[in-house]
Amino acid sequence: MMKKMLLVLVMLAVFVSGCARAADVASENLSRAADNFEMTRRIVFYNGITGDYILVIEGLCSLGNYDAAGELSVTCQIGPNLFTKHFLGLSDNVTYFAEQIKGADADPYHYRVIFRPTTIIPDPELDLP
Repeated sequence: MMKKMLLVLVMLAVFVSGCARAADVASENLSRAADNFEMTRRIVFYNGITGDYILVIEGLCSLGNYDAAGELSVTCQIGPNLFTKHFLGLSDNVTYFAEQIKGADADPYHYRVIFRPTTIIPDPELDLP
């Protein structure tokens, strides 16, 4: 069963990589690397009215992918198994930009799939009285 699932995933990855442009694959690989705390980012929050920088977060950080409109969460890895999370509100005059601090290898011909069994089969915590 596991071999069949892996084969299907590999075939899907080959199909998707064959359909995507090289720049799209490289961009996706860079995003995945950043979301897996493999790349240093600098996230700057800027007030467009006053021209002031409000906050700068720098490190191995991932931007929230499913945040509500007007909100942004930033999760940063600060140790081997240590993370911190920031919640920020955005408005019509406050915006942010994120930059990748250093260049990184991103093979446009290799689509990246990250398989985490604990995400598929979670380890539940029971709260028993």
